[in-house]
Amino acid sequence: MDGDFDKTTETGVKKSDDYVLPFQLENSGARGRLIRLGSVAGDILTKHDYPEPVLLLLGEAVTLAAMLGAALKFEGKFILQTQSDGPVSFLVVHFSSPGHLRGYVSYNKEDLARIAAEPGSREALLGKGHLAMTIDPGAGMERYQGIVALTGAMLVDSAHEYFDRSEQIPTYIKIAVARHYSAGSGSKPGRWTWRAGGLMVQKLTGEGGRPQGDEVLPPTSDEDPESDEGWRRTKALAATVEDHELLDPTLTGERLLYRLFHEESVRVFDASPLDAECTCSRDKVEHMLSRFSKEDIAEMSDGEAITVTCEFCNTDYSFNAGDYPKEEDAGPDLLQ
Repeated sequence: MDGDFDKTTETGVKKSDDYVLPFQLENSGARGRLIRLGSVAGDILTKHDYPEPVLLLLGEAVTLAAMLGAALKFEGKFILQTQSDGPVSFLVVHFSSPGHLRGYVSYNKEDLARIAAEPGSREALLGKGHLAMTIDPGAGMERYQGIVALTGAMLVDSAHEYFDRSEQIPTYIKIAVARHYSAGSGSKPGRWTWRAGGLMVQKLTGEGGRPQGDEVLPPTSDEDPESDEGWRRTKALAATVEDHELLDPTLTGERLLYRLFHEESVRVFDASPLDAECTCSRDKVEHMLSRFSKEDIAEMSDGEAITVTCEFCNTDYSFNAGDYPKEEDAGPDLLQ
């Protein structure tokens, strides 16, 4: 395994919190990513007063978006989104390279309360619908989108289905989300917050069944990935990871990967930082308001003021209704 796994990386990433750690298993020809979210999970999940089942779902979505978005090789955006007929009718997480995350959900309180005590309530949280994963390169370039039906109790179940059917890349994903008590120090009291973590491994095939550069190659049509002993061994090892190991801030990612995969000659690459960052601003909201008609402004205001709340970070922006609409070129939509 490369390097001293107790040290901070050259990029300044603290090993206990908020990073994505890529790795490769030399013996079995697999690659993967380990995600750790400490303050990022806390920042995103506590922006809204969501019930705990909704927070757990959003935490899973944020972790999955970080895991998949980290594969981007360019400056762009990865968007994970669900639409369904369940109590959580809409969920979206944006990953903007190199590692900025934000997300929110829309849910029905009455429907959520109705299913809370029912068996299998986790499956009913989303109901029937789809999971969409969009890669947006920006700069007027064409988007790529993959869509799969929501299946199972976890979003990772649908992600497994997508990789199996659409990408034909054998994949195993495990995600854990939980409340975490952070002890205080000095006059600063302790507090409850959130942590999340995830592990993904993928079988990569090229010449001789080994990874070929950075390219992800699907198996050939006559190749059954489950017949590959190395892949079966990799999946079995990955499946032994426990939730507390993914969440433990005292267990570095390198130590965890060595614990899981030392027999596979695990090679760990530099970690990349993740942060919670919303792209909203007062200037962007003001620009948006300048595009509405006088009638629209009247409907949006209370007669004197207009308050706009960012869905992602729950920040309120207040404006004098009499100042709008303004005569200016609408220009591009700056809220994207």
